[in-house]
Amino acid sequence: MANVKQKPLFRSKEVSTVNSSDGTFSLEKSGKPNRPQEKVNGVKNKANGLGKSLNDSLEGDLRDFLINEAELHTYDDLTKVNPVTPSTVLKCLQARYSAKVFYTHAGCTLVALNPFQPIPHLYSLDVMREYHSAPQPQEFKPHIFIVAEEAYRNVQGQVEPTNQSLVVSGESGAGKTWTSRCLMKYYATVATSSQRCQDTVERIEKRVLDSNPVMEAFGNACTLRNNNSSRFGKYIQLQLNSSQLLVGASVQTYLLEKTRVAFQAPNERNFHIFYQMMKGATEQQRLEWRLPLEQDFVWLPHAEKTLEEDCLQETVEAMISLGIDEGKRAQLFKILAGLLQLGNVDFSPAPEEAQPCDLNGQSKGFLQKAADLLQVSLDELQSCLIVRTLRAGKQNILKPCSQSECGIRRDCLAKVIYAQLFDWLVTFINNSMSADSSMWCNFIGLLDVYGFECFLLNNLEQLCINYANEKLQQHFVAHYLKAQQEEYVSEGLQWSFIRYQDNQGCLDLIEGSPSSIISLLNEECRLNRASDAKKFRVRLEKELSDNANISWDKFSKEPHFTVAHYAGRVSYQIEGMMEKNKDPVPPELICLLQKSQDSLLNSLFADGDRESEGSRGHSKVVTVVSKFKNSLESLMKILHSTTPHYTRCIKPNPDCRPLTFQKEEVIAQLEACGIVETINISAAGFPIRIPNDSFFQRYGLIANNRLAAKKKSPEMGSVVEDVLSVVIKKHSPNSTFSPDDNNNMVHCGRTKVFLTHSLLEILEEHRNRVRSQKAFSIQCCWRRHQQRQRFLRTQAATCIQAGVRSWRVRREIKKWHKAVSVIQTKWRRWRAWMDALAEAELDDAEDLVEEEAEASLMPNLLKERGSVQLCSVPEPVPVRGWPVGLAMASAPSITVSLTASGFQRIMSIMTCINIPFRHGQYKVKTNQFDQGVASIRAQPRGSIKMHLQRSPLLYADMHPAHKTEVVTGFNQILLERD
Repeated sequence: MANVKQKPLFRSKEVSTVNSSDGTFSLEKSGKPNRPQEKVNGVKNKANGLGKSLNDSLEGDLRDFLINEAELHTYDDLTKVNPVTPSTVLKCLQARYSAKVFYTHAGCTLVALNPFQPIPHLYSLDVMREYHSAPQPQEFKPHIFIVAEEAYRNVQGQVEPTNQSLVVSGESGAGKTWTSRCLMKYYATVATSSQRCQDTVERIEKRVLDSNPVMEAFGNACTLRNNNSSRFGKYIQLQLNSSQLLVGASVQTYLLEKTRVAFQAPNERNFHIFYQMMKGATEQQRLEWRLPLEQDFVWLPHAEKTLEEDCLQETVEAMISLGIDEGKRAQLFKILAGLLQLGNVDFSPAPEEAQPCDLNGQSKGFLQKAADLLQVSLDELQSCLIVRTLRAGKQNILKPCSQSECGIRRDCLAKVIYAQLFDWLVTFINNSMSADSSMWCNFIGLLDVYGFECFLLNNLEQLCINYANEKLQQHFVAHYLKAQQEEYVSEGLQWSFIRYQDNQGCLDLIEGSPSSIISLLNEECRLNRASDAKKFRVRLEKELSDNANISWDKFSKEPHFTVAHYAGRVSYQIEGMMEKNKDPVPPELICLLQKSQDSLLNSLFADGDRESEGSRGHSKVVTVVSKFKNSLESLMKILHSTTPHYTRCIKPNPDCRPLTFQKEEVIAQLEACGIVETINISAAGFPIRIPNDSFFQRYGLIANNRLAAKKKSPEMGSVVEDVLSVVIKKHSPNSTFSPDDNNNMVHCGRTKVFLTHSLLEILEEHRNRVRSQKAFSIQCCWRRHQQRQRFLRTQAATCIQAGVRSWRVRREIKKWHKAVSVIQTKWRRWRAWMDALAEAELDDAEDLVEEEAEASLMPNLLKERGSVQLCSVPEPVPVRGWPVGLAMASAPSITVSLTASGFQRIMSIMTCINIPFRHGQYKVKTNQFDQGVASIRAQPRGSIKMHLQRSPLLYADMHPAHKTEVVTGFNQILLERD
């Protein structure tokens, strides 16, 4: 394990120290800092000669690099540039920008150049799906979608699930807002592609996207540097469930620049929503909002300027999608219209100091409209603006306000109403699209904050904005530039520190302890005295003169201080800074708004009493910078708990002209945000760092099972080495794995494995291949097991079915035997009975022969005995149908009429039914109503013409079969009778 700690598996190239003479130290293989180069060598001339040769070599490399400028646009990743200098990086970016390629990788960050013109095909749905479905999106051209997809896949990370944050930074006008829109559109598209609960998915997707135009309308404005500048910061959390589906979102905002409602710098405009109302309102809406087309408003400068963002219909449709009903929208727009009318109210100085100020010109009408739209009393509104209430003990004293104080109170009223409206809107949006905490488990955070600003006049707003950018830059420095290098050294890598610009000194100046700009500003605001800008400047100079990041212009007449930010020097005006930091709201204004008949406006200030009471106590005053600092600290905690992905937006020119590249503007931004240092560290370092246990847990299956035993041993490095040996041999079969190979793809540290992106892709590829093979083996074993179980079940079912069939057959045969026995018994009994009847008929026939002589007694005998002599009957003789006897058994043809009654008649009818009529060769006639002979007692004499070819008694001698339809005629009758 000791050997593994001291040298990497693949020897990494040492990075030379940059500007060591400036105090930057390099680390040797032992990890200990060296002295400056001159002291190490001990010979000054040798050091100078070495520096000269290095400069000549660097200039030669730079000259060779810049010779073939036609291929500079092909560098997708600036880490491939050699040498990495501001000039080479600038040349590559310029060449790619000229070729209309606006995204470039810069190691661990993405550089985005603003084209200042629409590029629709670059952000189409097809492009989104292409990057989302790609096995390796990094192989595609650089795009913001690569960063989005990498964060999306890392939510259920390669090693462990981790929340992600996308930090979009850059100057004002660099394209941060557009980049944030593209990111939200991407996640709303790819994270809702499931068909499950499609209605809910589409609703969440639409609300997440529709939150953008609403918040931009109320929070963005046209400034000197950007037509759609964000005047607030926002951190959007896209909430994902365990299946990585978008189930909700929430928005957290920071420091709305509410002063813009009442004050706009020269050539700047108010918030977009006011211009949307003026340009997009219908005639009916103008009447309701008291906004005639010809009226001008003081707080709407440059209203003639038309921007793409001046679209009221889009904002209204987004509000409808978010669930803001028509009533709330009407109240919202009326309040905004009331603020515009309030801005036209002007005051004239009072004739005497003890008297309140009067209203100028048409101000009375504007104030009346404002009172009507805000639904407050006109007299009370006017009184609150021109008279203030002072509390002396338990008594309230009314004191008239000066002209400037009246303007301040008017502006304060407008600012507090607009700020409360914005907060209500954010809360409504969160309630509309946020999911319950039980429904989501991970999130992707999207941070879009105001860019670094420097104007002719900079006050508290610019200080807070630049302070936020300093915090984000420090997070980048601490996460990428500083922490990575320190971790390399602690893990035993052969690493030399790379010099970078650390802005910690500037942050100490702004927020440090015990003395800083923020602490001194808060202390000044808590004192119960009038603010004095000159005294505050003197105190700043006295307390903070030791910090090199602050300076003063002694020849300037206006009190100010200059801060050296990471992006440049900015001079801040002290005048008015303390008042803005206090942000006092007179309690009489809160009471006035609480009495409003407008339900929305009344609800916004329902809890205003407690706030105003808290603001009266000086010890309980919470200043603007304190609130902002606390919110930034909470944001930093979130960013530190997530995996950040940085996108650096670059503004190619200050005038926002399409496809115009100014080198001076770009190079200043590259140096300010540390792009060159980032490229150097990313090119020489290892962006992927995985703990040893996590590495074995994820990639241990690539090697053989023998690793399971090694895992329990303390030599975890050998386990990692075995895994990497298998990967390298499979990736390059002809190569031999050796720690002395000149390769910088991997390093096994003391507790972590350091990898490059290329080796990580190889590991993932082999892991997927091994998992596929093992999955195939498991599937084969499972299918074999299923086949065996299926065969056994089939065999068992066959045996069961055979047993059941045999049992059923045996049971059926037993039934047949029993039935046959019954039939045979009945049959034998019937045969015996028939034989007895035949014998009796023969006996009767012999008796008739003896009595032939008695002819005179023939008719009576026939009637009594039921027989007739057939030869003497010319017509067919009606005879009794049963029993017929055996006399007719062999008769060739005979026509018989049957006479029967009672049971015998029924038997005759059934016999007639069973005798076939198809030949018409014999006829059976029932003479139920005629009298006839009963039977045939004598043998026929003479010739007899028989019309019956076959006797029905022909079947009398046949044994009955199993089927009843075989036994017909008299046989059936006899069987049923028995």
